[in-house]
Amino acid sequence: MQSIKKITVLGSGIMGHGIAQVSAMAGYNVILRDIESSFLDKAMEKVKWSLSKLEEKQKITHAEAETILKRITPEVNLEWSLKDTDLLIEAVPEDLGLKKKVYADVDRFAEEKTVYASNTSTLPISEMAVLTGRPERFIGLHFFNPPQLMRLVEVIPGHSTNQHTVATALDFVLRVGKEPILCRKDVAGFIVNRIFIPLVHEAAYRLDRNGVSMTQIDSAVKYKMGFPMGIFELADYTGLDVIFKATSEMYSRDNRIVNPHPKVKELVDAKNFGQKTGKGFYEYGGSTYERVNLTEEEAAKYDPIGLVAVAANNAAWLISNGVCTKEDVDKALRLGMGLKTELFRTVETFGVRNVVEKLREMTAKYGSRYEPDVYLQSYKSK
Repeated sequence: MQSIKKITVLGSGIMGHGIAQVSAMAGYNVILRDIESSFLDKAMEKVKWSLSKLEEKQKITHAEAETILKRITPEVNLEWSLKDTDLLIEAVPEDLGLKKKVYADVDRFAEEKTVYASNTSTLPISEMAVLTGRPERFIGLHFFNPPQLMRLVEVIPGHSTNQHTVATALDFVLRVGKEPILCRKDVAGFIVNRIFIPLVHEAAYRLDRNGVSMTQIDSAVKYKMGFPMGIFELADYTGLDVIFKATSEMYSRDNRIVNPHPKVKELVDAKNFGQKTGKGFYEYGGSTYERVNLTEEEAAKYDPIGLVAVAANNAAWLISNGVCTKEDVDKALRLGMGLKTELFRTVETFGVRNVVEKLREMTAKYGSRYEPDVYLQSYKSK
């Protein structure tokens, strides 16, 4: 296992500066690289703000905040930013063409010892790895937004990633105070998005098919499925532009995973991305974060078994195909999506047989993508 001392983060956006901050807080020296100094100035201001909030909450002292900040060096020059780096974490926008260019440039300057990691949430690790001269030392490190607060990191080896790199990545994630979950196969959507993204679209189809309101569905998702908020509310909070991009990438690689609902594209085309633009599935009045008013009374008006079935079926596919274990699914959904109730515990509440029958009913009506997975069919309540 390689000893990591110096880290370079490529891209100073929300994810990039967040990863730089958590790395510096763990004691690492970090180079934060972007193509313009103005981007870096904004990123460093956001890091300062984040550290000041930790000071206010008395989680760190002022002296500790200053020390952490000094560990992060903003840099425009790519060659200089890669000098003596042990771990490169790429956090540039989710565009394979852009990443191809970035890795071609990186390969010119990176030292032999440097391990490559991508913070992609959707793009296949194996496809990116072959863009480089070191596919055996390329891995996915999918931090969740915001990295300062979210504890989950999905660790995704590509087809050629060696065990040395996997061990180095897992150790690094633990050292920055996060909880790694190993995604044993490089599948579209990895673990959390494999379950979350199709569920957003399925909920939109439920609006069409069931003649119910968004707040009835969302209330049921919150109060009957153990989600921290409704599925439409969560989509707005995540950003519909992010969801649309993830949907497109997943669908292009396996069109059985997700059935895109046209409403998502309509909202994105209209620049209605959710909470951050003031309108998505819902409308938001102010600039501060708003919660949708969801109630148990509204939840009582809708049976979300169809949504439970789709979520469980995608989770079951991950398990039966050796991507992860049931325990991994439970941990990933708790840490990455905030589920208060384990997904298969919810399945048991609704009845395993009822959930499987619902999938068979949906298969007959809407097609083979709803066929119940073998793991779910044979699932026994614990």
